[in-house]
Amino acid sequence: MFSSRQYLTDGAMARITEMRVTDPERAWSAALARTRRERLAPSGRLNILAADHPARRVTKVGDNPIAMADRQDYLARILRVLAAESIDGLMATMDILEDLLVLDALVREEGGTPLLDGKVLIGSLNRGGLAGSAWELDDPITGPTPQTCVDWRLDGAKILLRIADSEPGSLKTMLASAQAVSECNSLRLPMFLEPLPVVKTETGWSVRKDREALARIAGVAAALGDSSRYMWLKLPYCAGYETVARSTSLPILLLGGESAGNPAPFLTELASAMQAGPNVRGALVGRNVLYPGDEDPLAMACAVGGIIHQGWSVEQALESLPANRDRGLDALSKYV
Repeated sequence: MFSSRQYLTDGAMARITEMRVTDPERAWSAALARTRRERLAPSGRLNILAADHPARRVTKVGDNPIAMADRQDYLARILRVLAAESIDGLMATMDILEDLLVLDALVREEGGTPLLDGKVLIGSLNRGGLAGSAWELDDPITGPTPQTCVDWRLDGAKILLRIADSEPGSLKTMLASAQAVSECNSLRLPMFLEPLPVVKTETGWSVRKDREALARIAGVAAALGDSSRYMWLKLPYCAGYETVARSTSLPILLLGGESAGNPAPFLTELASAMQAGPNVRGALVGRNVLYPGDEDPLAMACAVGGIIHQGWSVEQALESLPANRDRGLDALSKYV
């Protein structure tokens, strides 16, 4: 089983905090020094890790209600996934991006291979709709603005838009999303928009994962703002995904939702989705890669990347897991 504290040590975490105290500008200078890729998706496909859940008070994984609240474990898993060659990048909130930029600077200083060069970094804009709150669907931009993303030399921005017909907060979020889309267009900044139809249940808001609801909301999302030219959609899987793919010409990335606890279910959905239409171009997924049960997150990331970038079958992806399990566990600890 993957040991996060072996991969990212207590000493490394202490150095991040020390740097935040003694040199608050270190993350900023590291962002300016980072080498960016020339094109967002050179192959036309993207395999992006999502890591913005804790900022919306979403911390549960399996039976552990605060699994993602352990920042050392969370960062270790993120770094483990980013070590996979077939992972294109990361979508996260600024605090997490800053932790990673500080670590990147420390590794560079010790002569190690940069952690973030050539990776797509995407800023998560709206996290104000806290899970379980009375205003959950009124989800304003409480993170970076599109201009902030440009200033930090990030490669894109992401926004979540949950729509429930009975909730006025959804309209407020829709207006904020439209404005963010227009701002991104003016800056030529790619926008990753996650439109989700939701319904209220006894345990909170639940995503409607049927082809009719997803196809209809894709049409709404694609029309937001003054143009769709820099927009990618992030949509969940459902049966009959061909209908969802046909609802838009925009590129679609699959999201994962709660962790299934083992690699097979998500890999199966991903492989099926990639066959649904030519505009299904990869995945922007978090928990199913970060917390794949007893599997190594690196092995899971490589399996996902194989399906997206190499056209692997589910069987090929599952067969690849042992070869990447426990590989390079000292890659960070010998530098920080």
